[in-house]
Amino acid sequence: MRLCPQKKIDGDRLNVVRDMFLFCCFTGLAYIDVQKLNEDNIAKHIDGSQWIHATRTKTKSKLGIPLLPTAQAILQKYQDHPKVVNGDCVLPVLSNQKSNAYLKEIADLCGINKNLTTHLARHTFATTVTLSNGVPIETVGRMLGHKNLRTTQHYAKIVDRKVGDDMMLLQKKLADERQKKNKKVKGK
Repeated sequence: MRLCPQKKIDGDRLNVVRDMFLFCCFTGLAYIDVQKLNEDNIAKHIDGSQWIHATRTKTKSKLGIPLLPTAQAILQKYQDHPKVVNGDCVLPVLSNQKSNAYLKEIADLCGINKNLTTHLARHTFATTVTLSNGVPIETVGRMLGHKNLRTTQHYAKIVDRKVGDDMMLLQKKLADERQKKNKKVKGK
């Protein structure tokens, strides 16, 4: 999900919330887990890449999530923020209630007709960022901290529905093109 990158958003509060939302879109972290994330949770993996190593609050499952470039850029953006420098956090996260209220405000500013919430970011990671790009469901489940693959399969069903919808649009487009060709052939 793109949160109107061309739209200039004034004010630190909206920018911080937008960036926290995007960070969650690219890591799959739940609000409470990004709120608790600290410098000790970010480490170099054996291949030299940066990973998040944490325990999911809800399930107590261990998380291992490679940091995608967008998530890394957001962390770098806030590394000198006073809350990050002085506290036990890597992002200056506001309360969940405030974050959701500000996400609604961002949606209104950008003309987005979807109910943006902090949880939607986790959903976006599961469907749009990973499953839709061919990441195996077992890998997605592991990164989300799911103890049971059935929990992750919920997201796969949504992706399957989207595939079905997209294929129906393609079938309609192909049928329309076939109809146009037939009209041209008859008209000659």
